[in-house]
Amino acid sequence: MTLPWPTPDKTGPGEESVWDYPRPPRLETFAGSITIELGGDTIASTDRAWRVLETSHPPTYYLPPNAFRDGVLRAATGSSWCEWKGMASYYDLVTDARVAERAGWTYLTPTRGFEAIAGAVAVMAAQVDRCTVNGEQVQPQPGGFYGGWITSWVKGPFKGIPGSRGW
Repeated sequence: MTLPWPTPDKTGPGEESVWDYPRPPRLETFAGSITIELGGDTIASTDRAWRVLETSHPPTYYLPPNAFRDGVLRAATGSSWCEWKGMASYYDLVTDARVAERAGWTYLTPTRGFEAIAGAVAVMAAQVDRCTVNGEQVQPQPGGFYGGWITSWVKGPFKGIPGSRGW
């Protein structure tokens, strides 16, 4: 079953709608606090990152590799292809207490327009204990396939819910 084309949620001051994001997606710098926790440890922390904004998707955040604690990123097998960014490689995220398999990914040689995120790492929020943006705990993009992070200032509805494949 495919849902009808959605009606965007209303936005207020300081809020943004994923339905105002472009297609093809846009890359922008992000100057704010980001943390990622796994196995009871903060495994990444930065105040400089990038976000990819695409129609119907909450932002996907890409952190510089030096934002991750030493030893957390372990190369994983396999790859995938993004029509916008190119070939993705994967990482397992590893702590003494927990391993999140293929929970991180990177574009080592991204396509034109996305060169700034070469080697930067995005993380599936649903596969770790906690991710925050500016101190707010994010909600993972629904569906388990996409890597967007939902915060209170980003409004949907979001691709990934059942029936949204055609959005």
